[in-house]
Amino acid sequence: MSPTISPPTGVQQGGLSALGPEATALLRLLDDTFAGWGAEAGAAQIIAPPLLPAADLAKLDYYDNFPHQAILATALDLDQRAEHPFAPRSGTFPQQALEPAALALPSAACYGVYLHHAGSALPDGTLVTVLGRCFRKETEYHDLRRLLGFHMREVVAIGSQDHTEQHLRTFTEKITAFAAALDLPLRKEAATDPFYDRGGARLLLQQLSPVKYEFLYEDLAIGSVNVHRNFFGERCGITVGDTGQAAFTSCAAFGLERWLSALTRRHGSWEAATEAVRQAGSAV
Repeated sequence: MSPTISPPTGVQQGGLSALGPEATALLRLLDDTFAGWGAEAGAAQIIAPPLLPAADLAKLDYYDNFPHQAILATALDLDQRAEHPFAPRSGTFPQQALEPAALALPSAACYGVYLHHAGSALPDGTLVTVLGRCFRKETEYHDLRRLLGFHMREVVAIGSQDHTEQHLRTFTEKITAFAAALDLPLRKEAATDPFYDRGGARLLLQQLSPVKYEFLYEDLAIGSVNVHRNFFGERCGITVGDTGQAAFTSCAAFGLERWLSALTRRHGSWEAATEAVRQAGSAV
């Protein structure tokens, strides 16, 4: 049985929770580690917008593939203020009080990377790293394991197919070595998440060659490596400069709060988990 530790967060309501000082320090240490892997490989750091145009995500088939995760944002319709007061006693605003939703809260950090580079010709070997605030509608929420709002660090490769596949091999090795140094037993499994094109030859290709592998501690996926082939390159008009062809993309993703959950369950305290990350970071 995993040890019990002191709560890392404030009162959780609907999957939203504040991190306390110990949890915040460990999250930052983990993020520095993962971002450092990207920097060592030559990744450029960007800050993506906290919201994305819903129409742009629609072009990426997001609402066809992930409608269960989608969360939209909009403003109050000021013309409806008389009928729908701005301080609802129920805690919610009726649809009639809102403007049409044209903005989306992203469920993964990498969407902002692809949209940021839309219409660009990039050199082969491009790497980008981003820390995103991500949001997912879930059927239920539980501690740090499953949150409505959370942090995700990603390192994204853009370029030739060889470059994107090598990126995943490199980060698979890094994750495996880091987990071993942390004494954190992980298993790598092919994920069953839907991909972006469901028809014809691409569907068969995805069945023969999985597009996503997750790294699980117990039953919790705390990281993943994902290959998108040239889907985002085609949809976003991103090309490889020396060939003019649609870029291939791949990414390594880390759900930071989930890493906190796994590490504290494994090591039993915030102090022990933090020390394990410090030691493992210098060993890998």
